Amino acid sequence: MEFPGADLVEPGLRDLEAGLESVEALLVSIGAPRLQALGFSLPRRLENPEERLYLLLARQDEDSAHGRYNALIRRLVSFERAAECAS
Repeated sequence: MEFPGADLVEPGLRDLEAGLESVEALLVSIGAPRLQALGFSLPRRLENPEERLYLLLARQDEDSAHGRYNALIRRLVSFERAAECAS
């Protein structure tokens, strides 16, 4: 895939398949309903992904967690929009 944000979605799908909790897997879990509607197969979805993603980012760097969270969500939305346009 060559959509903006694919560098997050592709590893997120792989991490979900492997049962891993990562920034990418949590992001894909947040976008799961829209991604599934676009035809992406999600092996599973992590519970409470919004909160878990924020907490994971805060553990890495509390001061930048909010900005990084919002930037990740924007990239997910960009991916979803590009995938919609391509379908």
